[in-house]
Order: sequence, then C-alpha cells, then structure tokens
Amino acid sequence: MSRRSSFIRAAGRGVLFALVGLILTGCGVNDVPRQDEAVKAAWSQVLNQYQRRADLIPNLVETVKGYAQQEQRVLTEVTEARAKATQTTIALPPDVLNNPQAFHQFEQSQATLTGALSRLLAVTEAYPDLKSNQNFLALQSQLEGTENRIAVARRDYIQAVQTYNTTLRTIPGRWIAAWLYPDAKVKETFTIPDQATQVPQVKF
Repeated sequence: MSRRSSFIRAAGRGVLFALVGLILTGCGVNDVPRQDEAVKAAWSQVLNQYQRRADLIPNLVETVKGYAQQEQRVLTEVTEARAKATQTTIALPPDVLNNPQAFHQFEQSQATLTGALSRLLAVTEAYPDLKSNQNFLALQSQLEGTENRIAVARRDYIQAVQTYNTTLRTIPGRWIAAWLYPDAKVKETFTIPDQATQVPQVKF
C-alpha cells in the first residue's frame, strides 16, 4: 500500500509539473528570450547591409575621381565619412543595443555618410561622360540596391525592437521578465526617419 501511495504521489507530482510547464509556456514565458534573439538577428542584418554599402564606396569614389577630379571636396567628405562610420562600427560596445549613447553615435555616423553620398551622386549630374560610364552605372545600381536593403533591415529591426520592448513593458511580460530574466532591458531603436537614410536616385 505504501509503495502504491508513493507511486501515486510521484505520478501526481509529474502531472503537476507538466501542467505548470504547459501553463508557463502558454502565458509567454519564452517570449523574452525568443524576441531578444529576433532583435539580435535583425541588428546583424542592419550591420551587414551598412558594411555592404561601405565596401562599395572606395570603388565609387575612384570612379568619380577619374571623371571629376575637381570635386575633391565632395570626394574627401565621402571618404572621411566612410572612415568615421567604419571606425564607429568597429568600436561598438557589446551592449550597444542597450546603450543609448553608443547606439545613436552609430546612427549619426551612418546618417553623415548617407548625406555625403547624396552630395556625391548629386554632383555627378554635371558630368555626362561619368553618367554613361558602365562601371559607374553598375556601382550606382548596386548602391541603390544596398540602400533599399538598409531600409528593409532597419524596418525589420525597428519592428523586432517594438515587439520586444512592448513585452518588457506590459503585463504579463513585465512580470515574467522580472522573475525569470532580470537582466533583460529595453533596446534602442532608430530615431532618424528611413527617408533621411535614402540616397536619392540619379536620373539618367
């Protein structure tokens, strides 16, 4: 009888633990880490696309220089802005997504580079030979495509952060985070509008 009672108690505890597990799963106990991973993945895509743009710039500058050497000021602006943006990215701290100062410094350096690229593409309008150069056309097309990818990556990141931050700031997510994930913090997001990061299309 005693053995049977022990078995029943053990089975009861097993069922109880299973029920608690189901309840916790159903109430979103895993939402915080899952959404945190989604934010990290989206941020990686943002970095990848900005790096893709940075990689295109040296060839673009050299191509423009071959036809518009007199635009040295604009070429220098682009080169310096790229160097600053690259250095800012390299120096990003591990907690950048929870660090307002570092995040917005990164954001500002990329916006500065975007502005410099806009000015560079604007001056190319004055050089018909450059505008018909196949290498320039290919680079300009790649740059436009990259800017579109940046806009998509930024949008996906913003949406992932919105979902994550909402979970941390609302109930029951707020309680679950405080209980199981005390280190979870709201993430930083972009403040510069997407439109401000777009390189204007060059019309031929």
